[in-house]
Amino acid sequence: MQPLRDNRRVLVASAMGTAVEYYDFFIYATAAALVFGPLFFPAKDPATQTMLAFLSFGIAFIARPVGAVVFGHFGDRIGRKSTLVASLLLMGVSTLAIAVLPTHATSERWGIGWLAPALLCLMRFGQGMGLGGEWAGAALLAIENAPPGWKARFGCVPQLGVPIGFMAANGAFLVLGATLTPAEFTAWGWRIPFVLSAVLVVLGLWVRLKIEETLEFRHVLEHETVELVPIAAIWRHWRLLVAGSAGVISTYALFYIASTFALSEATGVLNYPRQEFLAVQLVANLFLAVGIWMAGWNADLSTPGRTLALGAVVTMISGLVFWPALASGSLGLAALMLCIVNLGQGFNAGPLGSWLSPLLPARLRYTGVAFAFNVGGIVGGAVVPNLAQALSKSGQNANVGGLLVLCGIVSLWGVLTTRNATHYNKVN
Repeated sequence: MQPLRDNRRVLVASAMGTAVEYYDFFIYATAAALVFGPLFFPAKDPATQTMLAFLSFGIAFIARPVGAVVFGHFGDRIGRKSTLVASLLLMGVSTLAIAVLPTHATSERWGIGWLAPALLCLMRFGQGMGLGGEWAGAALLAIENAPPGWKARFGCVPQLGVPIGFMAANGAFLVLGATLTPAEFTAWGWRIPFVLSAVLVVLGLWVRLKIEETLEFRHVLEHETVELVPIAAIWRHWRLLVAGSAGVISTYALFYIASTFALSEATGVLNYPRQEFLAVQLVANLFLAVGIWMAGWNADLSTPGRTLALGAVVTMISGLVFWPALASGSLGLAALMLCIVNLGQGFNAGPLGSWLSPLLPARLRYTGVAFAFNVGGIVGGAVVPNLAQALSKSGQNANVGGLLVLCGIVSLWGVLTTRNATHYNKVN
């Protein structure tokens, strides 16, 4: 038996959908760091514009628990496959709509200047809601079809969609930056990656429509009773939900600090050339992909919990070196730091699905995993980057690393709390 080849359609569907979802997410993050501030949020100073753009970025993290509840409900009652198709469609429509939004200057000429930022925030909510139901379903699609001994490796495949989506998004902006003048990019060029998303969504839908329901959920439908209201039922396991959310925080915090926040600071106050730094982040994400696969292998050999605990420790160490290396003025040193940090980040991201999924029974798993993943995402991916931006605005950039250390400690607590909470700790 060759598990990867025998299950290639399922694995491609789980990774492809996640790659499309995160491509959509990252083009917004990159645009927020580069152009959304002045285009949609006029303010007196660039720092305030950037902060408002990042606040709009954070709206998605408020929407994600809503998506977790809605898509989790149907994922635990109807099935993983149909729910994943719906989440991808919502994300794709929201992203394509951003491509045709008027800017603040345009809507102001219409006499309704608030319309542009309001519509941008609404579409951002749609993106977040779609992604709120995406990751958990993609992870379960892989893990619930995995043969014994392969659950962590299968579970890390959807996580490979994260660096794939990031590289596609950054690559698109890198090409546009090389072929367009800054004025052309600001005027209309930033819209192109959002338009290209439509092609990727169609491809992702085509792949997902060809897969079957997962083995474990088919067993639930045949031998168990599905929950009438899964979001109510998961609160019987509230301690595991809290610990699961805590375990997710460092994954998000490290990723967004090392990507979106690093890009904003590097091309802003630190004056690194934008094209060169985008290229550095592109290369660094190759190390993230390698780290994710290494972590999947390690989690199958030991346990997902031990591997994730190592990732939390990596987050703490990263907090100590992040700002000194980024602010060194040496692009080479900053690149080395980002490559090493992204390699270590893989040990946060890689085992996450195989660590979260056994904490709840299969009939509640979609809702529970989605809820824990997205609540942790609010803290790590929205609160922490905005705190980092606030520290930057007040001239306390060097303290950003302290946020990463704190996130690592919280996630380590979450992992240790679940160590004896379930007999599924060693999923293989």
